[in-house]
Amino acid sequence: MSSRDDSPAATLASAAAALDGAVVGVALAICAASSWAGYFSTSAALRRIAAAPSPRISDLRSLLPASDSDEDRDGPLVVVRGAVSALKDQIVSQSSGERGVIVQHTQTFLYNEWRGVFGWSYDLCTFIGRTWKGPRSCSVRSVPFVLVDGGRWPHSGTVHVSLDGSSHPLPLTTVYHHLHPVQATPYTFIQAMFGKGYAVGVLDEEKILRVGEEITAVGICRTQHGTLEIKSCPELPCFLSNMTKDEIEADLADKTSILFWSSVVLGTVSISILSYAVVRNWRRWKSWRQSRRQNQELHDDAQVLSSSDNESQDVPDGQLCIICLMRRRRSAFVPCGHLVCCPSCAMSVELDSSPKCPMCRQHIRSSIRIYDS
Repeated sequence: MSSRDDSPAATLASAAAALDGAVVGVALAICAASSWAGYFSTSAALRRIAAAPSPRISDLRSLLPASDSDEDRDGPLVVVRGAVSALKDQIVSQSSGERGVIVQHTQTFLYNEWRGVFGWSYDLCTFIGRTWKGPRSCSVRSVPFVLVDGGRWPHSGTVHVSLDGSSHPLPLTTVYHHLHPVQATPYTFIQAMFGKGYAVGVLDEEKILRVGEEITAVGICRTQHGTLEIKSCPELPCFLSNMTKDEIEADLADKTSILFWSSVVLGTVSISILSYAVVRNWRRWKSWRQSRRQNQELHDDAQVLSSSDNESQDVPDGQLCIICLMRRRRSAFVPCGHLVCCPSCAMSVELDSSPKCPMCRQHIRSSIRIYDS
């Protein structure tokens, strides 16, 4: 790792260890709070899905509330499983030639980093790795489709699937995956010389939702213009899934358990670190205040003593303080016993980090005020 990368790392390490680990404690507390939030949302979703009915598609209309008006109304949360069937012409994958109702094509640029002749590094890439993903473009095509409850549509129950406003992941199957290398150009060579990231390949992926595939829909059942439809629920973590209801509940139960124990561990560690940091900094602050108060008292005493000794005009040269050369020698150092300083200068010597007698350079413990008889 170069010195350019060492500097941010050292800065981060010193910031994390600041205030006896208080920064780390706060970061862990934020992670614990996030885990608690995830635990409560996931457990609430688990309870809703476990309590939701899972009828046959042909029996969904019996669950909808009776309404005398012609307005469309949302029904209950249901979990239904059926086979995918297209209402219109199916979409043909351009890469694999397979047919489906949803086709997602993703193109991702892969970048590589080299230090170059000048030894420069590209940001903090050494923390991420030598190769990482760059910008990506994604296009999704879909046609209206329904879930069929056994047999062949339209001779069995069907429910329309509405993807409007849904941000949940789709249970797509990868049918095409290919890496295309990018040919080097003179501009690439210049980028490499200066240590800049340059593209080394393009990853093409294509995923589809096949016709006839068995999937589970977890959403709100309603009638839309007289047609039975199921739409996603934003509060739930999934909408369409390859798993059955029991598998979805088991997966959410595992996530709930992981989030619970991770939040407990992170919360305990963060509380311990923050408590330690608070106690250490409180004691340090108290010690600093006590030391400041003692220094202030010593300074005040020295000022009082020096004001009472304001007789510099009558002091012979042999009795002047060897530091200030203004006041009479009144304080003797312990243990050397040299009487060479006035009280004010003696206090200044005592408050030094390594107090030594200005005459013999011996380490001193204190000073004693000497009075004339």
